[in-house]
Amino acid sequence: MLSRIADSMYWMARYLERAGETARLMEINLLYLVEAEEDMGEEDKWRPILQINSSEPLYDEQFGDGSISTPRVLQFISAGRTNPSSIRTCLRLFRENARVARDRISKEMWEAVNEIWMRFDERLKGPLSAERAGALFVDLRNQVARFNGLVASTMMRGEAYAFYQLGGCFERADMTVRTLDIKYHIILPDLSMVGSALDYYQWAALLKSLSGFEAFRRNYHSAFMPGDVAEFVVLNRDFPRSIIFSVGHMEGALGIIGLEQKDATRTAFAALLAMVNGTSQQLFAEGLHEYLERLLERLAGFHAALAEDFFQ
Repeated sequence: MLSRIADSMYWMARYLERAGETARLMEINLLYLVEAEEDMGEEDKWRPILQINSSEPLYDEQFGDGSISTPRVLQFISAGRTNPSSIRTCLRLFRENARVARDRISKEMWEAVNEIWMRFDERLKGPLSAERAGALFVDLRNQVARFNGLVASTMMRGEAYAFYQLGGCFERADMTVRTLDIKYHIILPDLSMVGSALDYYQWAALLKSLSGFEAFRRNYHSAFMPGDVAEFVVLNRDFPRSIIFSVGHMEGALGIIGLEQKDATRTAFAALLAMVNGTSQQLFAEGLHEYLERLLERLAGFHAALAEDFFQ
């Protein structure tokens, strides 16, 4: 396979996954604004989204007064043309990479790619109200799920499919680490709110932003214990958005691609796999924040090795 095709399949999946994950985060945060309206300031509710999206410095640069408001964040994260991680930018790059790899994807996938882009490019023009944005986020999540269903049911299981799976699982793992790190760090330190309504909304919002609320409640019948939430999100092998689940599927994709004479990628992935194949005790041994920071470094190292071995 040509390196540019492999690169496009990988990034096609990453950009679509990032758009869908961002839509889910924004949707849950809008609901949370209503449920916990009096308990936190507007800036406190939206700053974590900017941090997870790695867009806070760019936001501060664009809006120099330092004020974080719902209309600004909605526009910046959803349709900001200067934001490289905005939903609109991700969907545009998703389509551009799909065009490069057109001969490796099915006709149904290509039609869905164009439908998604035209549908949301039109809807992301002009200012977004909270009501319009909420409906858009739900629709986008559904369209991402539909597209991934088309991938699963119409695409040949070869190297192109493996690179698509690798990109999607990598992006999901990366977003899960960032979401857990930022939101867990916000929730945990304030012992005064343990057991309060705000405490419930915060933990519920964290799990809902990862589509894991119901699954967590079925596995843990007690209250929201921080250790249980972290263990579930990082180490539960049956939860599709856990970090270990995503890394496990990355391993399967790499098995199809083959790592013969690809020492950099093989070494970087072995280091990543070793981190997620631990126990809950190891998870907290050095502190969860420190563990997640190291995990992000391992993910970045794996991406750099993959790019060097396959894409450059």
